[in-house]
Amino acid sequence: MDGDGRLATLLGTDRRRLTLGAVLVLVLAAVAAAVLLSATSAARPATVVPVLAPTAPAAQDAVVLVHVLGAVRRPGLYPLPAGSRVVDALAAAGGLAEGADAAGVNLARRVADGEQLRVPVAGEVAAPTSGEPERVDLNTATEEQLATLPRIGPSLAARIVEWREEHGSFSSADDLLQVSGLGQKTVDGLRDLVVP
Repeated sequence: MDGDGRLATLLGTDRRRLTLGAVLVLVLAAVAAAVLLSATSAARPATVVPVLAPTAPAAQDAVVLVHVLGAVRRPGLYPLPAGSRVVDALAAAGGLAEGADAAGVNLARRVADGEQLRVPVAGEVAAPTSGEPERVDLNTATEEQLATLPRIGPSLAARIVEWREEHGSFSSADDLLQVSGLGQKTVDGLRDLVVP
């Protein structure tokens, strides 16, 4: 083989090596970029967006009428799908008005056809309205029934039942003061809503 032939063979081998080397460098660069991108996205905290599932109506075309008044933006009479809850009725009424006491109503309670739902202003205790029980018997009410009272949620209702089981029956609304988490203001607001 003459000198020119050997030189051509060597140059061809060097070009293949260069091409192979360049491809290898590009592959390594791509892998490094992918690892870096993965590490960067893993370092960022995930954004959690709460999603509220719509309330499923009892029947496709069933509608209940609810009169929403008090501390809401647009008081009025609203048709809602059967099975709707207080939160749905408040949304239909434009939401709570400034100064409204959201703790004064049970947002999770289902609404009834023909109900009048009154949202109190902060510091005011909501009186019983149509569609809600007028008085709750402290000595026989279930946790669910107690939780319908203003400012009494599931945990306080459970404590009331627990106190009743440990100490016997309530003789007056003032006995509620012995239940952990209930203060004078709340008990005063419940006097006309409960029967001991």
